[in-house]
Amino acid sequence: MSIDRLSKVALQRILAGKVNQEATCVIKFYSNNCPLCHKLSDPYKDLAEKENYSDLHFFAFNIADYPRAAKVMGFKGVPTITLVKTGSKKPKIRVLKDPEKPYENMWYNPKDIEEFIEKER
Repeated sequence: MSIDRLSKVALQRILAGKVNQEATCVIKFYSNNCPLCHKLSDPYKDLAEKENYSDLHFFAFNIADYPRAAKVMGFKGVPTITLVKTGSKKPKIRVLKDPEKPYENMWYNPKDIEEFIEKER
């Protein structure tokens, strides 16, 4: 499955509970000037292409488009991985915790992202 870029309006609709369709969305928050975000790009694409995740929707969101999203969703910086379940007036939002030790110039270990998705989906 591909990764779609999420717009500010679309993210705000998701967070406001205005998406009536039940879906599980994995969202990578990034910044264009963040080297860790760029290094995480390929492993994130690899996860999105896994057959066992074909029922999930993978998105990328540039935090510069809506800086307040970090506060609204409860995280401090980028890169950040979140999982959001839509289909109710109050979407279920989960944020992958920051690692104790950043992983090889990309912040998250791809294995930790996968474990987070498996646990929260």
